[in-house]
Amino acid sequence: MIRSELIQKIAEENPHLVQQDVAKIVNTIFSEITEALANGNRVELRGFGAFSVKKRDARIGRNPRTGESVQVDQKYVPFFKTGKLLRDRLNGN
Repeated sequence: MIRSELIQKIAEENPHLVQQDVAKIVNTIFSEITEALANGNRVELRGFGAFSVKKRDARIGRNPRTGESVQVDQKYVPFFKTGKLLRDRLNGN
């Protein structure tokens, strides 16, 4: 599912809301999650999961095209851990 499909689905299930308003709501939610992660905070959505930021240390990598060793700098990456409710639903429990 992509963002536009999510917006359309929410708008269909809530006919009292205008699709433009639903788009603003969805975009605001994503923006707030992104901003919180950028600030190093954790975002937890009960029953769904938790977003956090993990640090990846600098390392020596390999260019797959040439086989040459390259230095990969340290970086921060988003991490998502599923909640129990979502995990159970995915596994048919």
